[in-house]
Amino acid sequence: MRAASDENKADSAWNEKIRKLSFWFSQYALQILVLALVTVVQLFFISQKEGYHMDELLSYELSNAQFNPWIVPTQPQGRLAKLYQNEIQGDSLTETMGNLWRLTEDVLRNRGNSLVAGYQADVYEEPVWISGKEFHDYITVEEDAFNYLSVYFNVKDDNHPPLHFMVLHTISSLVRGKILPLMGCSINLICVLGCCILLMKLGKRLGLEKAGLASAVLYGLSSGAIATVLLTRMYGMMTFWCVADFYLHIKKWQEKEWTTRNRLLILVTVMGFWTQYFFLFYCIGLAAVVVFLFCRDRNWKALRGYIRSMIIAAVIGLAVFPFAVSDVFSSGRGVEALENLRNGLKGYGTRLWNFGKILASGILGMEANGWILAAALCLASGVVLVLIHRRTFEKEEEKNLAGMLLVPVCIYFFLAARMSPYMVDRYIMALFPFAVLGMTLLLWKIVEKISAGVWIFGALIAVLCFFNVCGYSGEYLYKGYEKQLEITKKVTEEYSGLPCICIYEGAGYYENLVEFTCYRETLLLTPEELCHRKDKASVSEKEQVVVLVKNTGEETENAVLEKILEEEYGLKKKDILLSREESPYGDLLILFGK
Repeated sequence: MRAASDENKADSAWNEKIRKLSFWFSQYALQILVLALVTVVQLFFISQKEGYHMDELLSYELSNAQFNPWIVPTQPQGRLAKLYQNEIQGDSLTETMGNLWRLTEDVLRNRGNSLVAGYQADVYEEPVWISGKEFHDYITVEEDAFNYLSVYFNVKDDNHPPLHFMVLHTISSLVRGKILPLMGCSINLICVLGCCILLMKLGKRLGLEKAGLASAVLYGLSSGAIATVLLTRMYGMMTFWCVADFYLHIKKWQEKEWTTRNRLLILVTVMGFWTQYFFLFYCIGLAAVVVFLFCRDRNWKALRGYIRSMIIAAVIGLAVFPFAVSDVFSSGRGVEALENLRNGLKGYGTRLWNFGKILASGILGMEANGWILAAALCLASGVVLVLIHRRTFEKEEEKNLAGMLLVPVCIYFFLAARMSPYMVDRYIMALFPFAVLGMTLLLWKIVEKISAGVWIFGALIAVLCFFNVCGYSGEYLYKGYEKQLEITKKVTEEYSGLPCICIYEGAGYYENLVEFTCYRETLLLTPEELCHRKDKASVSEKEQVVVLVKNTGEETENAVLEKILEEEYGLKKKDILLSREESPYGDLLILFGK
């Protein structure tokens, strides 16, 4: 009897779990469907990605090169990398920590005369050959897994904070020795899905659940979100922190709780700061609106609690990464951004127009022509008119929330349009979910009072999603790079490993780092360095060599390069392996030999 009773209780408990699970699925079925749809579509585009933007491979290098943030043709191993390899790294963690302690004592005792202070890298007079294994070590992880100290010191010499690079290093440590599009894109996919969840939660909080669902699916399937997922940089993560910051402000405003339980708000603020400095455009803009509302309402207690939380976030952010100050005010990118700001209105109209077209095409899914921007401007004007109209938002509270949505976005847009080094979509990717949310709220307000308004609303959202998915331009896919990589692998296997000479201008060779891992060794040269190289023997002794000529825009230069290689190095053109038309980067791949 007792056994039967226990069995009945177990069955009852199991049935109760099934009932609760069924209820949960019935409550969130639409939300789960939206997330599943977005995931499937985004995974499809990730599967189509073949190549990388040079900054994407730079992300892998900063994340995975052991204390070696830059590839320098005349200095393959940096000072810190050499110090770590020769003086710190041991056969065990105990030995490594002992070596580190010994060097620390030496620095404290001898200061400027310490071993660390006087340590020098091996710097060569002209570019030297770099092996395929060295390139492999630059961009992948093998035995140096989970080395976050290396990531930290790499990034301090860059113009970005470390969080995204540390997450990318974690994934590379789990998938060792490889670079796959999914590795970097998975970070962005999780962030985009997080934004979709927050958009749905925002809709529910604002009492517009259908609009929240629509904004989630429209953003998740937008051209802007697809580009955000495909670009292995920190902008997808920054977008999530911006949306999370907005959601927490709305939540706390509705709950009227600002003096306590601010830990999550502080955490999101710090995480955004550690991801990308452009996060400050949005964060400070939103903070300005909230402070204004507190002052207007004379809510001094809430104001003190809020300011205290923001100060704590700033202190934590700078204490952990103090290099942010020099990044913003004295680095190359920082100085350039500040110089752009000082230019005032000079060229500002053109920048606003171009960024406006990027924003419009990112949410409407069509090429950014002038008429699209004009339609978007009319739409934005309609949003403002509808939001301030008494019959739409009769409550003062709703106007406050509308201001919190619109003002920070406008501040971010105007600052990014003025200060961004290039007029490209990455700098305003954080605005795509907010633009979608504003547009969706406007559409819902227009059609909700119309007969069959829900069906009209759904049809409009479906059409926009269709245009976004089917009309994606293919940017960041770099279709054709798989063929380029296959040619590289085939020719190196056919000739039992080949050296490569890469002729480039500037830093364009970063696009080809994956290829360089296939060659036995690679020599990175500018045309001038090729012409005036002193160590000609290290090139002329090669029986066969692949010459990769980056697209400099000077077609006449190719004949000059061929003449130099023949007359100065005794190498004649044997075959064109890849034409510029076949390469997504406009590269020219030529086989030379004796």
